[in-house]
Amino acid sequence: MPIYVYQVSDGEKGCRKCASSFELIQSLREKPLEKCPDCGAPVRRVPAPVSVGFSQSNLDDRARAAGFTKLKRLGKGEYERQY
Repeated sequence: MPIYVYQVSDGEKGCRKCASSFELIQSLREKPLEKCPDCGAPVRRVPAPVSVGFSQSNLDDRARAAGFTKLKRLGKGEYERQY
């Protein structure tokens, strides 16, 4: 289930929870919240940054450990083995 970020609507005050922002795990089928569950202030869903669990170097290390070979293309039909 995705995690959604909610924030108090523009121009409104809210409680400690919704004044900055809060996260909520919801099903894709659930409608977005319209009110803060704690204080009832109007809230809106805001875009949340997406993070990827692996960096490129982490993926390279895992591939090397699994026995894969990484090749770098030098030109047409020419490759250099990196590991």
